[in-house]
Amino acid sequence: MMQFAARGALQVSAAENIEILVHLARHNKVFGELARMTLAGWDEKSSLVAAADPQTPAEVLDYLISPDNLRPKLLPALLENPSVREAQLTKLAIGATRETIDAMLKSARIRSLGSVLQTLKSNPYLKKEEAEELANLAVANAAPAPAVEDDDPDPDAAAIADALQSPADTADSAETAEISDDTVDHTADATAPEDEAVISSYLQEHANDIAAEGEKPFQAIGGIVDLLGENYFPVTQSAEAPAPEAPAPVAPTPAAAPRAAAAAKKPQVVVRENALQKINRLDVKGRIQLALKGNKEERSLLIRDGTKVVALAVLEAPKLSDGEVEKFASQKNVLESVLRQIPLKRRFMKNYKVVRNLVSNPRTPLDLGLGLMKHLLSADLKNISGNKEVSETVRKLALKMYKQKEDQAAKK
Repeated sequence: MMQFAARGALQVSAAENIEILVHLARHNKVFGELARMTLAGWDEKSSLVAAADPQTPAEVLDYLISPDNLRPKLLPALLENPSVREAQLTKLAIGATRETIDAMLKSARIRSLGSVLQTLKSNPYLKKEEAEELANLAVANAAPAPAVEDDDPDPDAAAIADALQSPADTADSAETAEISDDTVDHTADATAPEDEAVISSYLQEHANDIAAEGEKPFQAIGGIVDLLGENYFPVTQSAEAPAPEAPAPVAPTPAAAPRAAAAAKKPQVVVRENALQKINRLDVKGRIQLALKGNKEERSLLIRDGTKVVALAVLEAPKLSDGEVEKFASQKNVLESVLRQIPLKRRFMKNYKVVRNLVSNPRTPLDLGLGLMKHLLSADLKNISGNKEVSETVRKLALKMYKQKEDQAAKK
């Protein structure tokens, strides 16, 4: 019956069929891929009706507007649907293609959403004249603040001013600011509109999971000390710690007294906080924000977080590189949900090394590894067939597929 449903063959209305297919595509491990393929080829007329209907369930609309599942013919209807969340539209604007940008600029609803327009300005495919048009729209949408006695600046007006700041102004500000390099990095990350948009979207989408985790501290899967080494954790000597043995005290001479007083007033050297110490201070929401806008070292630690919603946030980071994903796919000390999430991203699955590492990883769920094996080359199938770390089922199927490919090559 589940397979029947995943093919869209149930005798129910088109709207119910779509809702069932979306549920299977997002939550069913066995028939999810089949349901996604069925949705990709679903009747266009029925899909348009669901995309334009404000009564369509939020889960269905979120699925249809997702960049991985978006059908271009449905985009105009989805953009005008008031039930499609602004956070989803902001997420779409970050990686919008040229075709998607054209549709968004024609949408009356999009042109009235300041946060989406601001995010769209950072899209690399946006043309110069379109960027100027967005700047004018941002000014037009910003209603003048009423006169009040309070002298506090309007935060919305300040945000718009920052968005309209030219690159030259930004460069001048960077040259005159007297702050450390470390502060510059964190400030840039905090004010990047694409980072803030992704963070806002992720926090809204997983609000229930975050609330369920509460104040759960960082707990890495596996031993961090074994991975990073003991020298990674700086040890500072406390004020109460006994000092090394010294010769018997000698009464200071009048000339030595000033030098002794100066040495006593010498400031104590402060050891800089490392990434792990920084992560340990954060709660679940703080670690999610760091996972989405942090650096490579911080992502390498947070991908191993035992809290699922934090680990999965790393895979949504805008700055995540293919090399990092290749490493994640081969790690044995990550959650199973992380390994399951990687193949759901088309960008990651275009990388052959990611697919190979997932199949070779003994931590990868059996059904996932078997499904990905068809994409491997003969040489890698042969290597996996002799890999004692993976399950016997994977080894046997790898050997069988290797022999089949060798026989086909011999016949040619």
